[in-house]
Amino acid sequence: MNFRISDRKPVFIVAEVSANHNQDFKIAAALIKKSKECGADAVKFQVYTPDTLTINADNRYFRIKHPQWGGQTLYELYKKAYTPWRWMGRLKRIADDLGIIFFATVFDKTSVDFLEGLRVPAYKIASFELVDLSLIEYAAKTKKALIMSTGMASLPEVKDAVSAAKNGGAKQVILLKCVSSYPARPDEMNLKTILHMKKLFGCPVGLSDHSLGTDVSVAAAVLGARVIEKHFTLSRKIKTPDSFFSIEPAEFKDLVARIRTVENALGEVRYGSTADEKKNKVFRRSLIVVRSIKKGEPLTNENVNSIRPGYGLPPKNLKLVLGKKAAQDVPEGTPLRLDMIRM
Repeated sequence: MNFRISDRKPVFIVAEVSANHNQDFKIAAALIKKSKECGADAVKFQVYTPDTLTINADNRYFRIKHPQWGGQTLYELYKKAYTPWRWMGRLKRIADDLGIIFFATVFDKTSVDFLEGLRVPAYKIASFELVDLSLIEYAAKTKKALIMSTGMASLPEVKDAVSAAKNGGAKQVILLKCVSSYPARPDEMNLKTILHMKKLFGCPVGLSDHSLGTDVSVAAAVLGARVIEKHFTLSRKIKTPDSFFSIEPAEFKDLVARIRTVENALGEVRYGSTADEKKNKVFRRSLIVVRSIKKGEPLTNENVNSIRPGYGLPPKNLKLVLGKKAAQDVPEGTPLRLDMIRM
């Protein structure tokens, strides 16, 4: 499958499943189908196990402090959240049959190798793995596109990651502005960074949006984000590690519709009348005879004025015609033309 993000293509909208399958294959399959129905271009999973992310340790370094995730270790959280790898082949076939792109976030070399067997078109690097340059280089060597989230990263760290991706041979590098807080606060999003990253790195830039609602994603599209990634759940009533900051189908469908409206409205740099405006030009101002003028009578501010409609000479000609004499009788309410004036 040809995978390329471009300014010439519509915004690429990704439904991030993450842990919202609740380790139920039927829910995972339903999320793919619903993503397609809502207008997503792609559905994304995460390929890891607790053992590929961390170790089963219980000390102060491994215990989580978070309003939603606290009271457990990293290993315990990832054990609840991971997607069984044995599902992936079937899930990709479902996506392929529906015509929606299936790809995933990789977290170590084994996940890259596994997904290569499924022939996915691109790989995602999560914010927390952006500093793992060996992983980035390994994924890049597949010659696939790499989408990399930049949450928490300093500018030098982003530069290092981009260099690793390019040196590894990535087909394309796409950066996502991201705030790795769950949920992320809108006032911390700093979406103007999208414009800066695009100029600095010369690559497509998008947004991985962990904020509540959809306003931030729409704003990013206005600024030129080429990818929008949003966590997606069938219902926040299905409690998962990620459900509290995910959006439901009605919200996702609305998000897609709003982004499509925005990108259509952005259009191109263009001056002049649109097709619909041309028929409204008659409501512009023009020079109209507002008091009847006899032949030979001078044109003055009392008998000629710039008013609507727009059938007469353009208003910029007012100074030119004032003081000139009428070449004929001109009744009140007549749009002024040059042949009515002795020039």
